[in-house]
Amino acid sequence: MSAGPDPQADAGAMLAALLGPPRGVAELAAAWIDTPLGGMIAVADRERLHLLEFQEREALPAELRRLAAKGGIASGRTAVTDRTEAQVAGYFAGERSAFDLPLALHGTDFQRQVWQELQRIPPGTTIRYAELARRIGRPSAIRAVARANGANQIAVVIPCHRVIGADGGLTGYGGGLWRKQALIRHEAVRVAAVDCGGRAENRGKKA
Repeated sequence: MSAGPDPQADAGAMLAALLGPPRGVAELAAAWIDTPLGGMIAVADRERLHLLEFQEREALPAELRRLAAKGGIASGRTAVTDRTEAQVAGYFAGERSAFDLPLALHGTDFQRQVWQELQRIPPGTTIRYAELARRIGRPSAIRAVARANGANQIAVVIPCHRVIGADGGLTGYGGGLWRKQALIRHEAVRVAAVDCGGRAENRGKKA
């Protein structure tokens, strides 16, 4: 009796289609990570996470090409990949509210400033683009902030999903607006509860 399609084989085929044929020695490893909201592609080296995106993101092929031009990408895993997968699993299980991962931020100084500020938004809360612009000291740069938000290529860990439109509505999310809504709802219900109670309960325990 057939056991049905092999999810790992399917993931490998998808990675191969996205990455294309290997070119020289690869410095970066790309791996598939399963989540309740669908598969994600994680790209890491031995020291840092370079990319974490939902596999349907329209910009993903272009992002992979840019990374490949910097150091080459091949299918594989590193210790950073394993650490990322474990923390993402903990986040979706409602066991963790924040991430502690070494990140490689490929962008301009302005973009990196926006991405760093995004990481200061508490889980379970949302802010407007105008507020994000104000927080980085550029109150008139709302559109530039929105573009930098959309250029983030480390989804969930850098929580660009926590920024909403001026009218309070959901706007532009590369992983799909339904995922943005699901992430906001998940954090409001489960992740924020970790901050309220989970940390206090585990304060005396060693990780």
